[in-house]
Amino acid sequence: MLRRVRQCLRQVLFQMARRPDLLCGAIVLSVLVVLAVKLTCSRAKNVVAAARPPVRFFSADAPVVDLYLGQLDQVERLRNMAEVSLIFFYAPWCAHSMAARQEVQLVAKKLAKQVQFVAVNCWWSQGKCRRHNRFYQYPVIHLFYRRFGPIEYSGPFVAPYVESFLLRVITPLTYLPSRAHLEDFLSNHEPRVVGFFQFNSSPQPPGYITYLSSALQALKRDFRGDVRFGVVTSRHVAEAISLTEDKSVYLHRRLNSSLIFPKHERNFTSEAICRWVFENHQSVLRWLQPPGTKSHLLEQELTKGPALLLFLPHNPLGSEPSPLLQQFADIAVRYHSCDLSTWDGVSSRCCQSVVIPDTSTSVCEVCLSSRPPQLAASCSFPAQTADVFQTLLRRCCLPQLPSLASSRSEPSAACSDFPNRYVPFSHFSACCRRIERHLNQTKEETDFQEVRDSVPPSAAPQDKDGITGLKCHTNRTLRFYLLDVALNWPLAVRLGASESINVSLHQDTSTQADGSCDSSFAAIVNLKDETQYILHRNPAATLTESLEAFIRNFSAPYSLLQRHLVGEKDRNGSKEEVQPSDEQKAVSPPLLITELTTSSFLSSVMDLQKDVLLFYYTQWCGFCSVLNHILIQLARLLQGNGTITVARVNVARNDLPWEFMVDHVPSILLFPRFRKHLSVKYPDDLPITLPNLLHFILQHCSSADPADAQSEDAQPSGPSAVLRKEFLALRQEVQALHHAREHLSKQLAQLWLDNRRLKFEVRSLEEKLEEQHREKSRQLEEALKRLQELADASESLLNENTLLRVLLRALEDRTEEKAGKKEPAQSKGHLAS
Repeated sequence: MLRRVRQCLRQVLFQMARRPDLLCGAIVLSVLVVLAVKLTCSRAKNVVAAARPPVRFFSADAPVVDLYLGQLDQVERLRNMAEVSLIFFYAPWCAHSMAARQEVQLVAKKLAKQVQFVAVNCWWSQGKCRRHNRFYQYPVIHLFYRRFGPIEYSGPFVAPYVESFLLRVITPLTYLPSRAHLEDFLSNHEPRVVGFFQFNSSPQPPGYITYLSSALQALKRDFRGDVRFGVVTSRHVAEAISLTEDKSVYLHRRLNSSLIFPKHERNFTSEAICRWVFENHQSVLRWLQPPGTKSHLLEQELTKGPALLLFLPHNPLGSEPSPLLQQFADIAVRYHSCDLSTWDGVSSRCCQSVVIPDTSTSVCEVCLSSRPPQLAASCSFPAQTADVFQTLLRRCCLPQLPSLASSRSEPSAACSDFPNRYVPFSHFSACCRRIERHLNQTKEETDFQEVRDSVPPSAAPQDKDGITGLKCHTNRTLRFYLLDVALNWPLAVRLGASESINVSLHQDTSTQADGSCDSSFAAIVNLKDETQYILHRNPAATLTESLEAFIRNFSAPYSLLQRHLVGEKDRNGSKEEVQPSDEQKAVSPPLLITELTTSSFLSSVMDLQKDVLLFYYTQWCGFCSVLNHILIQLARLLQGNGTITVARVNVARNDLPWEFMVDHVPSILLFPRFRKHLSVKYPDDLPITLPNLLHFILQHCSSADPADAQSEDAQPSGPSAVLRKEFLALRQEVQALHHAREHLSKQLAQLWLDNRRLKFEVRSLEEKLEEQHREKSRQLEEALKRLQELADASESLLNENTLLRVLLRALEDRTEEKAGKKEPAQSKGHLAS
């Protein structure tokens, strides 16, 4: 290869040496190409216009220092001039920054005397803010309390929330001068932290600044400030919560015993105090604030278990919580209150109730007793609970049914104890008893009575309202969440709330006398079971009673709550035109295809007088869009038939009962009239074409005609006629299967013959190829031998040629010598003469 390249280069240089004009032309052409590229690049640079200089982002009358050139060096100077500073980093083109600008201006007009408001343009390329900071989104708010900061604000950019957060930063500690103030401070459902510092010795006692910094550290984690920090300076007030030493921090917990910061075991720093508070605090309510963009916030919370979401109006600037919030917090506290002091001190018991099969008034109650008592807040059955229940049903409950059936006078029970082979020092006890339903007691109250009765009298707390400590008596533990109805109403609508309610961000929602509000909404979401339930309030009941009944019905072993199905609204009854959309470009004439929704699904599909062909689709399914024209053609062909209906349902926007769901889209189901329970699915391996659909409909549709059934000459009506027609249809299907089997057998035989013939042909071809391979190999060997002979002959010829050249050279030299000797002899002869 190198030899060839060298030869090519030599030839090129040789040609250029022979033709100098070619060399000059190549040099001129290369110079022109370089100049053209340079001119093109310089022209592209000149096309890009220079960026316009930034202008003021905030209005001139707003009390905000607008550093629109990105002067980051002036931020430090402005921070030192005020005790609390708010730095607003923005991008002029950002729509979120423009929307937040109005909210920040409203807050600045109220708190301009207490807070220094500074806005910095962090998008200007020549500014220091752009060079020193890398923000992934805009706007960004940083707050500074003296030298402490930055505290990044992570809440919604709404004026009341921003103002509330500023007030938390301005006053991070609540002063508690008396025991009454302390009692009121600790009575709230939110976590509370109290610090005891004596100001007698110095203006700022040791540890006070650290405690103040820990309160500011907590605001970094929670912008709402749900964990409140208070300070006590009087020893008399501190003794009410058992604080006797100076520089003590107390964490108040409503469900378990309160704690005191172990300052002898941990470093007394702001980070350590804040970490200790968030590790040990107990919260029965949690506020959720979805950001409105792609986020895993809801998924992370809903995957923990069933969640009760309450959407209510919330005013962050309110001095006192709303009555609605207080009622909900009281329910949450009572739900989580498992008072272990009222339980039996010798052993603890966890019980579950199971309805005995083939009976409606008897239940089997299985309890797990342990010694020493468990201190956990919830019952923990072993993984083999199902096997334990089946064993105890066979050995204990079922033999006791005859004795229970004979005793009709009063509810009785028969119990037995069995050791637990899974856990030492524990045993199972099974009781078979009969439940009597009172005349004025509903079924859901009876079901909930089973749950309450599942705890023995000696071990259960005294529960008068049926909600206290329910978390410890059920396996379906709820988590309580709060959402601001003004910020998250679209989410409530998706869960099933009414769209007619319009809530503004800044309006003051009126509250009724019982603490309820028309714009509130409650729902239970169970992500594991893919179910959701909404609260339907009874007008005669208060919100507290409705929520308690809602929670009890969900916690019952056999809940009576109906799964809420979310779907699109009907626009023209149940029928509507197939309108063109971005995903579907087909246009359908009116009244050809019935568009079903969640509300109209059952009434349309389960119509006994109609054969319904149902098409499942979604708006994002490309295969579904391709089939639109086929459905339209089918609907046109069947338009004159009044017994066959072509319908479709968007399963992405309409929830359906589980028994009517499909595992993939597109899918087609046929619900024949008079035989709705015998629905047929279109085969997945069969192409969806117009002839196949027609054959599928004609094969499975019912041919019974009500008019013919009423005539005298018609066959007898009733179940016998339907069974006869089904029998005839089955016989035709069997015959068709026999024909298909024969046809398939013939095809298999033909395929076997073809396969055998192909094998013989392959074998013959292989033999021919091997023979040709051998022949070609022999020819190649002969050619190689001939080439070797030629190479040897050429080498011998070269040697002979070399030898001849040497001999010829020697002869020439000898001839020259002889000629040289003759010339002197001749010269001597001439001289002698």
